[in-house]
Amino acid sequence: MEILTLVALVAAGFYILKSREQRLRIALLASHLGRYQIEKLMESLTSGYMRCLGEDDAERRRQIWQILDSTEEKLSGQIDGFAAEFSRMPEPVTRVSKLPVAIPLFTQFFPSAAFDMRQALLIHARGIAGVMRNEAGRTPKSKAYMMSAELFLLQHTCHWYCRSKTVASARMIGQHQTQYLQALRAVSPQTREAYCALIGADQLSSVMR
Repeated sequence: MEILTLVALVAAGFYILKSREQRLRIALLASHLGRYQIEKLMESLTSGYMRCLGEDDAERRRQIWQILDSTEEKLSGQIDGFAAEFSRMPEPVTRVSKLPVAIPLFTQFFPSAAFDMRQALLIHARGIAGVMRNEAGRTPKSKAYMMSAELFLLQHTCHWYCRSKTVASARMIGQHQTQYLQALRAVSPQTREAYCALIGADQLSSVMR
């Protein structure tokens, strides 16, 4: 009975510490995101892609692509600002555990087993800007597909920072019907290489299989 009580107390303490840490991370990220319209623009862009791809009239489709190009540019600028602003945060609060599940205080005791959220956001910002500029000359459909993957991966990183990798991957499936590795395969090669180098080389080998 004493053992069961001890286990219950440890589990309760673990849960309290984890919840507190996650609330602080959510509040920190929200305090920066609240200055921008990133989520609103992402929703507008992804829904616009679906509407455009379902449009039969070529002229109407061309007009929608032009509007979406403008939305992409605005969104990219806001993500640049968000990443630059967050990069001024102190390193201890920007560590993200590479473990699939959240363990409270893990990044404080094992910083080498974490990646830096500041660097991750800069990678996402550069990737989104590169796809937006479309220097590779992708078709509108291919560009939209790659931009969607870039945005989904950015969102995944934000959820990973606030909760855990497992929760972030589950949310990506629930919100976008997209697997984590599926999104990672679909982003630009530049984003994929920099992202995998940041979070661990094993991710790149998984993607390339």
